[in-house]
Amino acid sequence: MSVELTGPVAPQGAGVPRPQQALPVARPLLGGGHAWWWLGVHGGAGVSTLERAVPGGMDANRAWPASVKPQPVVLVARSNAHGLRAAQNAAQQWASGMVGGVELLGLVVVADAPGRRPRTLRDQARLVSGAVPRLWEIPWVEPWRLGEPPSAHLPKECASLARDLIRLTVPA
Repeated sequence: MSVELTGPVAPQGAGVPRPQQALPVARPLLGGGHAWWWLGVHGGAGVSTLERAVPGGMDANRAWPASVKPQPVVLVARSNAHGLRAAQNAAQQWASGMVGGVELLGLVVVADAPGRRPRTLRDQARLVSGAVPRLWEIPWVEPWRLGEPPSAHLPKECASLARDLIRLTVPA
């Protein structure tokens, strides 16, 4: 069973305008034991929580990991206007070809508040999802806000995300 695609799986290059704000590109820290990079597109995106909730990834420290061997990367953003704009900029940076040596797996949008998102933000998330290969959404988890360990309160979306990422990164 394959993960549903929401957008392109490779950069489109010259036809995509470069974003006004771009994330830096850095050589990744050496070290094994991870299958993908979590790339928080803004501060407070939720990377450290996802690292604990969905084992297998490592924090890219808000920089695209540059390497000779393509690096699997998952963008992470909050579901607020700032986070979705930052995700859009990162997707545009990737799509324009500004970042090499990256296999973009998709975008995880982490809820910034309980309840249903306002229509404007739902529309913005849908728009951004068309610029990345896949979209995963993680709901609000009140115990996480209160400092409880993510592993003690995993929503079903985290299990689906973990299965998808393992399927995408583990050689068949």
